Amino acid sequence: MAAMAAFTGMSVCIRFASAELHPFQIVFFRNLLVLALMAPFFRRLDLSALRRPDFPWRLYTLRSVFGTVGMICGFWAVIVMPLADVTALSFTMPLFATVGAALFLGETVRARRWTAIIVGFLGAMLVLRPDLSGLDAGAGLALTNALMIAASALVLKRLAHREPAERIVFLVSAIIAILSLAPALFVWRWPSWEIWFVLVALAGVASLGHLAFVRALFLADLTVVMPWEFTRLPMMVLVAMLVFGETPSVWALAGGAVIFASTFYIVQREAQLARRPESR
Repeated sequence: MAAMAAFTGMSVCIRFASAELHPFQIVFFRNLLVLALMAPFFRRLDLSALRRPDFPWRLYTLRSVFGTVGMICGFWAVIVMPLADVTALSFTMPLFATVGAALFLGETVRARRWTAIIVGFLGAMLVLRPDLSGLDAGAGLALTNALMIAASALVLKRLAHREPAERIVFLVSAIIAILSLAPALFVWRWPSWEIWFVLVALAGVASLGHLAFVRALFLADLTVVMPWEFTRLPMMVLVAMLVFGETPSVWALAGGAVIFASTFYIVQREAQLARRPESR
């Protein structure tokens, strides 16, 4: 719940920062300031492994490129779309990840899980309206963000078998900061003091959110943690109404519920197969 509240706070900070800054700059400052805030945790990090001939730079680069594109699209979507719609479409990420695991990692996906994936994408179509009137640039950005985050998760799954979590967090944040600097320079403007406070708050809630989420995964099974992802939707609806005066559409709420139901089924199915390996 703390992680979901922090991620909701990120969207609020992004909206406020967009009053002065382009999404390219917001992404750059977010990663730069996260590095600054997390620096005390990384002081004793062993970086000598970076000189090894077999160091997985290719995986780090892929993870960072996917993360950069996904973050830019996600931040931009938060700025131009109703927050409830962005949140509902973000629930497609596990669906993309399941398809990617089948296509690129060779994982077995049975008929029932393919059915759940199809139902999930139908839920996404509900968010976009049955006549696809909601399929605009903002929706494209939100779906691209979900796709890129799913791709990042697939790369991370391979990377996590070879690298410690602390080094992954540090290097990926550093590489994304470098990658996002180039586009940020084309739209550069110095933030006001008020926006500096917003950017520091953005980096702070981003750090707290990811730390809380990792801690939750350490304390409980994925099948326990994943359903709480859906609490972001009512949180975001409440914040959107109170802070930005946005009223969520029925389509966003209905589509979000359908997407979550299919995602929850996939997670539960994965847990069942993990307990019964012979059924694979």
